[in-house]
Amino acid sequence: MNRSGGTRRQKDLRKALRALAPRIPMADAESVLDLAGSQHLRCLPLSIALWQALASRVRHAHSDYDALLADGYDRDAARYFVADGMNEVLEDWGCARRIDKDDEDTL
Repeated sequence: MNRSGGTRRQKDLRKALRALAPRIPMADAESVLDLAGSQHLRCLPLSIALWQALASRVRHAHSDYDALLADGYDRDAARYFVADGMNEVLEDWGCARRIDKDDEDTL
């Protein structure tokens, strides 16, 4: 997918992602940008849509979250148990923001 053009929001999302997670691998960046630009996140402010997309990508592609759900853990418990690993990925990507296990809004 050519990311050199696009709408103003798409350009702003790319710029914000580079600032939020400067070392994110290209494949992950493309997935995050696609999700952040999806219809159900389009109505949210750019920063919120981007954070939700980034957290979702890390949760589903770089943690045991889905396996925990398959093993019978409920959503909140699974999110709690993968938070530390998610934060390690975010740190590797140069992201200063972290998942807070004590704040349900960031899980």
